[in-house]
Amino acid sequence: MNQPLYVQGAWFIGAVLFIFGLKGMGSPGTARRGIVWAGVGMVVAVLATLFVPHLKNLGLMAGALALGTALAWVSGKRVKMTDMPQMVAIYNGMGGGAAAAIAAIEFARGQAHGPATTGLAVLGALIGAVSFTGSCIAFAKLQGLMKKSVRLPGQNVANVVLTLAAFALGIALVILAPGRPELVLGFFAVALVLGVVVTLPIGGADMPVVISLFNAFTGLAVGFEGYVLGNPALIIAGIVVGAAGTLLTQLMAKAMNRPLANILFTPIASGEAGAAIEGSLKEAGPVDVAAMMRYAAKVIVVPGYGMAVAHAQHKVWEMAVLLEEAGVEVKFAIHPVAGRMPGHMNVLLAEAGVPYDKIFDLDEINGEFPQADVALVIGANDVVNPVARSDKSSPIYGMPILNADQAQNVVVVKRGKGTGYSGVDNALFYKDNCRLLYGDAQPAIAEVIQQLKALG
Repeated sequence: MNQPLYVQGAWFIGAVLFIFGLKGMGSPGTARRGIVWAGVGMVVAVLATLFVPHLKNLGLMAGALALGTALAWVSGKRVKMTDMPQMVAIYNGMGGGAAAAIAAIEFARGQAHGPATTGLAVLGALIGAVSFTGSCIAFAKLQGLMKKSVRLPGQNVANVVLTLAAFALGIALVILAPGRPELVLGFFAVALVLGVVVTLPIGGADMPVVISLFNAFTGLAVGFEGYVLGNPALIIAGIVVGAAGTLLTQLMAKAMNRPLANILFTPIASGEAGAAIEGSLKEAGPVDVAAMMRYAAKVIVVPGYGMAVAHAQHKVWEMAVLLEEAGVEVKFAIHPVAGRMPGHMNVLLAEAGVPYDKIFDLDEINGEFPQADVALVIGANDVVNPVARSDKSSPIYGMPILNADQAQNVVVVKRGKGTGYSGVDNALFYKDNCRLLYGDAQPAIAEVIQQLKALG
């Protein structure tokens, strides 16, 4: 599609801003600036599109932009940090759905395209539709609208049959282009159902990887549809986001030591058990925990989803400041899949004002646990479970974990005696050097803070 030079130039500028924005998002220190760059790039690309000659339905476009902007602004202002994973999931879905809708409109027009262009439109539509319904299911699970994972009888057979059917209908669309209405409807119906069926059995343990995967899907779908429309800004932005999402998905899967195929087709089933755990649970009170940390030389804090649910990140940082004022070295250890999405814990700690130089990834911090006097685990479970290193019968065996159990003393702040996302009992809780502080993280840490102040 040939466009005036000023339109193409603006699209190119927008695409360059997308790239700089994505690069900026790679570091906590420049993430805000990166988001601004990407946002400016989007504004430039949208405004340039409005100046495309002979463009129709400008009123509908303006109305849609106004409505979308208002909804995004209000929801962005109101969303809690603990609800950020489901917002990311639904935004991923909207992007994939938009890409699928672009392809649907092209098919509905009945205009003949070349086989290559039609093939990319079909591929983008398939990926976008799967991302849309899959992200909606992920949102429902994260929001608590779906309490349990659902695994169909013959789940993997259903996945394969639906995938083959979607590809067969897609190939038919390419061969018979412009496609017949019933063929187009059948293709989209199968693609949408495929996204639902693939995501239904996936539980919370795998959710960070799934969100990252659907992010990659959305980017690729947008890139493919950008080619169909002849829009270089969509092509570049989509492919860059798709590539970044793909790399992040691979890193997340590696962090769990699980192939992506296992996550999609052999998800961790809640309740799977490994070897029996010996020992007993030992409780500690706020006074004990405060004294243990106040007279320590080094404390490593391991946050998890329990901290997010309790909105405890500000109290945790307040506690850390008190410890540092008393001469205790405090560091924060983040597992790549802690929480419900990539970077979930980093975002929460940044919101609380924790300096970036105190937050360390698994590879950076794991060697320091044996020198730590106290490892304080707040609402984390599977990412500190030592059976991942030792029990080959455990469903999480082989997953790299934070070596919290190697600290001199371990304190776990825990709401109850339940298991983590995977449904696996945590052997850490039964170790001789581990004590459990029961309660929601915010009031529990608040009590520890009061005891720290009393100790002076």
